[in-house]
Amino acid sequence: MHPHPDTLEHLARRRAGMKLGWYVHASVYALVTLLLWTLAQHAGRDWAIFPTLGWGLGLAIHGVVVFLHGSGVLEKQVERERIRLGLNPRD
Repeated sequence: MHPHPDTLEHLARRRAGMKLGWYVHASVYALVTLLLWTLAQHAGRDWAIFPTLGWGLGLAIHGVVVFLHGSGVLEKQVERERIRLGLNPRD
């Protein structure tokens, strides 16, 4: 049984939106990090490493969620579990 085209359209738009959100997040991260490092260097301090690492970790987690979940990894695992439980796929 194939999913309805409207369902596929909704899923495609959702995944594209998730990826676009990550790209916006990464762009803002890069710009703000550049600004923070510039400010820190003018002040003669190395404090910019802390927000860079902290926010970078958040960006990495966001990327894992978007690109692993968005690529269908979760759906594939659910499908495998349905088969193991003896359920018909997509019931």
